[in-house]
Amino acid sequence: MRHLILGALMFALPAAAAAQSTRLFSMESRQDGRAWEAVGRLELAGKAFCTGSLITPELVLTAAHCLYDENGDLLLPEDIQFLAGWRNGRAAAYRRVRRAVAHPNYDVGADPSSDRVFHDIALIELQHPVRNTTIIPFATDQRPPAGESVGVVSYAHNRSEAPSMQDTCEVLSEQSTLLILSCSVDFGSSGSPVFAFGDSGPRIVSVVSSKAKSDGRPVSLGAPLDGQIETIKALMSDGAGFEEGSAFRPFRAEDGARKDTGAKFVRPEGNDADPLKP
Repeated sequence: MRHLILGALMFALPAAAAAQSTRLFSMESRQDGRAWEAVGRLELAGKAFCTGSLITPELVLTAAHCLYDENGDLLLPEDIQFLAGWRNGRAAAYRRVRRAVAHPNYDVGADPSSDRVFHDIALIELQHPVRNTTIIPFATDQRPPAGESVGVVSYAHNRSEAPSMQDTCEVLSEQSTLLILSCSVDFGSSGSPVFAFGDSGPRIVSVVSSKAKSDGRPVSLGAPLDGQIETIKALMSDGAGFEEGSAFRPFRAEDGARKDTGAKFVRPEGNDADPLKP
């Protein structure tokens, strides 16, 4: 698929301590990926894709910028499909989209800034819930501290036919608006869940927004979930995402409200990040 570059996110990232990260493991067999089938590929108008993950049987968590095409226009519901556990041409479940709601402070046309990563979060409501004993939605949690080990399950342009797992990368820096991670991401990994691990099982603690460079080495940028899912759910309860005739539209902030835009994926030279998806 072609690479869609929707603009540059230019800001200096602080130098972060070096961290050891495991390599990506491609989960090409169903046995390998059985515990991760709630992560899936989001097909976008047949031209691009992102990664998303079920947090309830009917809600998919992803990055807000995934709801827009290369021109910054909203995608229609019929242009989006969630393929749970997509692997080698088959999915564990196929679902169409009923509506999608981005964070109210997200604006695809806003000037780039580090804050846009923070609001690069959206929820997609499926037309029909995924009720399958092998596809278990993930719990979510608050941001992890710097130094904590995390993991990412994602699709990308060079590994688009099966999910890949990096089960040990690290939170290099925790800032008010973003997490800087050592996790390996690439085009198509926008919206990928960042997992913390513990006795209660994996919990999603962030959503991959971009990749960038810090002090000359590649990093990934994650949007913390801090209260943002609750904000979007409240908007959905109030009917956000629908217009008259049930037309599909992600929610937009009112004129004059704070507007921050999200980032996708990076091809940086220096300390910068570009939002993009394949």
